[in-house]
Amino acid sequence: MSISGQKNSILFIVSAPSGTGKTSLCNEVMRRVPRLTFSISHTTRPARTGEKNGTDYYFVSPEEFQKSIARQKMAEWTEIYGNCYGTAVDTIRQLFAGGSDILFDIDERGARQLTEKYPDAITILILPPSLEELKKRLRERGTEDAGNLARRLKRAQDEINAMAWYRYTVINDRLEDAAAELTSIIIAERCRTTRAVIDTVLTNGIKREK
Repeated sequence: MSISGQKNSILFIVSAPSGTGKTSLCNEVMRRVPRLTFSISHTTRPARTGEKNGTDYYFVSPEEFQKSIARQKMAEWTEIYGNCYGTAVDTIRQLFAGGSDILFDIDERGARQLTEKYPDAITILILPPSLEELKKRLRERGTEDAGNLARRLKRAQDEINAMAWYRYTVINDRLEDAAAELTSIIIAERCRTTRAVIDTVLTNGIKREK
């Protein structure tokens, strides 16, 4: 059951170090929560096998991405391993117009940029149960040699420390439990008392949709 008629959409920013299972968690929550839309980022990296433009990312050239930055068309952006990732202002505007709350899967640098522009955005940090478990998950991928694994773990520690300012923390030990916690955060934030909701109830009322 969702509530229509709210004047302001909520921005939910989810961040986590690599290997924490953030993507699987976000996908599960998207299946559970109505009126929640995933924000699709723009990127300059090439599409991987099976990825679709406009579904996984908007794939653009480095030149096009830089033009968007220069024209202030990016709400947030960052560079990771030589590739640029970011959220277009128009993407957020279109999702706002559709009346959905928005789920972002971005890093800490992007989160800081977004919260500067949208101070009411809700920040959620996804953590592994331990660094040892994170090391195990990264090793099981089979894509990292010993040197890269050590660098990723050090980067993960730095990222976690940098995200200590986030409003909520969810430990992703079991996907089912983590999805329930993240879903609860979204529902709780939707139920927070706001003047706009009170005024709507007192005037026109709020229609609940199944």
